[in-house]
Amino acid sequence: MSKRPPEAGNSTRAVHAGERERRERDLLDALTTPIFQTATFRFSSGADVRAYQEGRLSREEYGRYGNPTWRATEQKLAALEGAEAAALFASGMAAATTTFLALLPAGGHMVTTNDCYRRTRQFCDEYLAKLGVETTVIEPSDTKKLADALRDDTTLFFTESPANPYLRVIDVPEVVRVCRARGVTVIIDSTFATPVNHRALGDGADLVIHSATKYLGGHNDLLAGAVVGSEEALGPVRKAVGVLGPVIDPHAAYLLLRGMKTLDVRMERHNENGQKVAEFLEAHPRVRRVWYPGLASHPDHDVARRLMSGFGGVVTFELDADFETTERSRWSRCPSACRSGTRPPSSARPGASPTPWSASPAASKTPMT
Repeated sequence: MSKRPPEAGNSTRAVHAGERERRERDLLDALTTPIFQTATFRFSSGADVRAYQEGRLSREEYGRYGNPTWRATEQKLAALEGAEAAALFASGMAAATTTFLALLPAGGHMVTTNDCYRRTRQFCDEYLAKLGVETTVIEPSDTKKLADALRDDTTLFFTESPANPYLRVIDVPEVVRVCRARGVTVIIDSTFATPVNHRALGDGADLVIHSATKYLGGHNDLLAGAVVGSEEALGPVRKAVGVLGPVIDPHAAYLLLRGMKTLDVRMERHNENGQKVAEFLEAHPRVRRVWYPGLASHPDHDVARRLMSGFGGVVTFELDADFETTERSRWSRCPSACRSGTRPPSSARPGASPTPWSASPAASKTPMT
């Protein structure tokens, strides 16, 4: 009896997944998925139009509804996450906001955490509030407060893991247990983890969101977002995409497809460098504190070790100095490539003192934007 072939690893999926499915015959010999730089698609006959409209023919029709370059990219990301499907967006914020609008009813309620990206919080406070949606904000590691915050009208719980900038790591299985008992959808932003370091769907999350601009793309040359999950969970989100139109363009989709091919090897180096830089900074006499899940001093170190296979390339630290000294040190000694990704003094939020600095030792772009 022949043995069942082993499951493909991260690197194999990153290179090959999505690249040969649903290809037209004349494109099958192209090793690289082409860029379908088109807004519309031609039907060869009226019979094909009718079959498409009746749901008997699966194909592309119009650029807001789909594109073969998108589809290959979506399939690759879904394979990396171990998911049924993925949906691409023009940015990570487009992915998050469209998902919220698709799943939250008017006058509804959601729960999030106090360390989420500020623009996400702004969308909840300024835009969802116009629809009567109330948002309750809790501390990320307090599942008792999560349980207390859930109400009969709560639709979803959303958080990042790891979060920006303090890299808090959520105990996803415990969060899922608490939310599932109340019928609440769990959405995890895994931008800082990537499917290489943590698959939140495997721990029970309903949907995973990525800002693909960061690790997934990997080259600082595209803006993209994604939502990943089951076909059923993604259904309302896909429907909203066709109406709202937050679509990625074919060229950006191709750049993302290319970038993901090296995701596994890039994350291996990110993880290695991040740990070394975090340990160096923690031992430095002029550094007051370091936040990195790979350090025993991080409040979520035990959770991170249990759930994650690596801790990424972003390290947040606080210098043992006042604000002015920190700024002088940061802007005069940091290489220009690093400076381009840090948050300038004019954007520091009032009352946010001390201001931590996030450094990405294996890439030039830092996430404090």
